[in-house]
Amino acid sequence: MRMPPFSHPPAFPRGTRWALAAGLLVLLAACGDTAKLPPEAGIGPSPTLPAPNKTLLPTVHIAPATGWPAGTMPTPAAGMQVTAFARDLAHPRWVYVLPNGDVLVAESDKPAVPKEDQGFVKKVRNWVMGKVMARAGSGTQPSADRITLLRDADGDGQAEVRHVFLEGLHSPFGMALVGSDFYVANADAVVRFPYEAGQTQITAAATKVTDLPGLPLNHHWTKNLIANADGSKLYVTVGSNSNVGENGLAVEEGRAAIWELDRASGHKRLFATGLRNPNGMGWAPGTNTLWTVVNERDEIGSDLVPDYLTSVKDGAFYGWPYSYFGAHVDARVKPPRPDLVAQAVVPDYALGNHVAPLGLAFSDPKVHQGLPAAWRQGAFIGLHGSWNRKPRSGYKVIFVPFENGRPQGMPQDVLTGFLSPEGEARGRPVGVALDARGGLLVADDVGDAVWRVAAPR
Repeated sequence: MRMPPFSHPPAFPRGTRWALAAGLLVLLAACGDTAKLPPEAGIGPSPTLPAPNKTLLPTVHIAPATGWPAGTMPTPAAGMQVTAFARDLAHPRWVYVLPNGDVLVAESDKPAVPKEDQGFVKKVRNWVMGKVMARAGSGTQPSADRITLLRDADGDGQAEVRHVFLEGLHSPFGMALVGSDFYVANADAVVRFPYEAGQTQITAAATKVTDLPGLPLNHHWTKNLIANADGSKLYVTVGSNSNVGENGLAVEEGRAAIWELDRASGHKRLFATGLRNPNGMGWAPGTNTLWTVVNERDEIGSDLVPDYLTSVKDGAFYGWPYSYFGAHVDARVKPPRPDLVAQAVVPDYALGNHVAPLGLAFSDPKVHQGLPAAWRQGAFIGLHGSWNRKPRSGYKVIFVPFENGRPQGMPQDVLTGFLSPEGEARGRPVGVALDARGGLLVADDVGDAVWRVAAPR
């Protein structure tokens, strides 16, 4: 006898089905593996890459989002101090400093997904993942879809002026000012607005510059952008629509990539591919080399795969989904592509397993004299934190020293304390940026704050 399709199960009433789904969420939390290697094994130019450990159910080890108890803040490195540059924001994700010192904050969360006819299995999976993300502090309320301007006129490390700079956006993330053109990377397009120095609000309508891969499926929704030195090009990140292509490669068209966009013509081309989820970008000082931080794949063990910081070569392929760290084949991806694996570029510097790097900001010794000497040449990186690793990793801001345009040595902790002793997430760092006074700004999307780390005045 032919069994009915699983997508329309008649055997369980609606309430029972969701009870089973809730039980699955509890079961997930109890399953998976535990890291066997020390954290530093997954850091540096040559990380340790053990054999994959694919468990029946993935490791789910979430730090429940709680926010900051009254009177508490993150912990800065020795000799530094932290101030609350701004609080009571709505899921602040990205920070951008304008030439006059004003700070822009993208208050944003994942875009609403239109309803579709889903089978039971997909509904359960999406429900479980939604609960996972909510527990981690995302998707608990509609996206604010705005950019807020913050101004610290008296230089005390706290913004006393706050204005809604732009609103009515679509899950905004990256921002860039080129001349009098202000660009925003929405979840589905790059848009442009006119800007005049010192203005605190833009009311002009957006001009669409180019579409980006978006709905109906927009798994990695955050899109970042950065301009080159002469402002002729914009570089735009687009993350994958899956972990390792399990939704089919058709939905990955134009994704897991960095695009190059010509400002004059609006034409774009793929600049680099095989980057599962690139976010922060920056130009290494003294060079014309673009760098990015990338979130690598999940569900093959707590000791795989290291997220990374890498230079981005024009035309290069970085392996996703077929391989990682060069020629390490991911056997889950069918059909295999040995031809592409042979071309895969090895990333420059591993940041650790499942640390989820998002923010990236370079310091320049010629510009950032207000920083401690040890932090004047290198990369500040916001590590949003793991969900697929035991024990937890990330949940801090680090500094990777550079010499001659390359990473050198182990990372240094800049801002910690985002995890409580009980393993709860008081905050989660995302975007980072350096201000004109030598302070490091950190967007905290769980703490609903922007923190500023600087030397004591």
